[in-house]
Amino acid sequence: MIRSLCLTALLLQRIEQEMKPMKKILFSLIAALGLVAGSAQAAGGGMAWDKAPNKTNDLGALQNGAKLFVNYCIGCHSAAYMRYNRLTDIGLTEGQIKDNLLFTTEKIGDTMKATINPLEAKQWFGANPPDLTVIARSRAGSGGTGADYLYTFLRTFYRDDAKATGWNNLAFPNVGMPHALWQLQGDRRPVFEKVESHGQEVQTFKGWEQVSAGAMTPLQYDQAMGDLVGYLQWMGEPAQNTRVRIGVWVLIFLGVMTVFAWKLNGAFWKNVK
Repeated sequence: MIRSLCLTALLLQRIEQEMKPMKKILFSLIAALGLVAGSAQAAGGGMAWDKAPNKTNDLGALQNGAKLFVNYCIGCHSAAYMRYNRLTDIGLTEGQIKDNLLFTTEKIGDTMKATINPLEAKQWFGANPPDLTVIARSRAGSGGTGADYLYTFLRTFYRDDAKATGWNNLAFPNVGMPHALWQLQGDRRPVFEKVESHGQEVQTFKGWEQVSAGAMTPLQYDQAMGDLVGYLQWMGEPAQNTRVRIGVWVLIFLGVMTVFAWKLNGAFWKNVK
C-alpha cells in the first residue's frame, strides 16, 4: 500500500515537471495572440464599425441594392464572378434585368464587368479599383464582419481638399476612391472633440455636421446603404441562405437519429452482460 502511494506521488511529480514547459508555451501563445489582436485594432484606425443590417432575405432590398450597384459602382468596380442572369434569384425577371440593369452592348449571360479602362483607372487612382464579387467576405476583421466594414465605409466619406480626389474616409483613411454617392448623401464634415488621454490631448470623433443636403435624408441614405451592402453580401455567396436552411434541417435530422441510435443500442445490448 505504502509502495503504491509512493509510486503515485512520484508519477504526479513527474507529470507536473513535464507540464511546466507546456504551461510556458501556452502562456506565450496567449500573450502573442493578445499582441496580434491589439496590433490589428491599432491598424484599423481605432474607429468602431457600425453593425450592418442583415437584408440577405429581403428581396426588395436586394433588388434596390443591385440597382445602386449598377448605377453607382459598376462604372469602376467589376463583379467578374457574377452573371447578370443570376439576379433572377432575387426576384428579377430577365426582361427587368435587360431593361433596367444592362447596357445596350451587354447580354443577359455576361459577367458584371466595369466600364472603366484599367490603365486609366490606375493612372487616376493609383491602383485598379478592386473587384467586388466577394468584398463582403474578404473585408471581415477584428472590428466586425465584412458587411459591417462596408456599411461603415459607405457612410463615413467627407470632404478633404488635401486629397487628390477631394474626399477622405474615416473607416479607410487616405482612401484613393472619391465619394461616388455624395449626391445622395450630401456634403458633410466630421466633428472632433479634444480630450485628454494618458496625459496627452487627442481628438475623438463626435459626429457629423451636414454642410449641404443630398437627394436623400440621412435615414434614407443609411437604408439605401444597407440595401447595397445586403446585395454585396448576397453576391459573395448567392446560396448562403439555402446553405443555412439546409444546415438547420441536417442538424435536426442528426439529433433525431442520435436518439433512435441510442435507443437501438440499448435494446441491442440489454441482454449482454
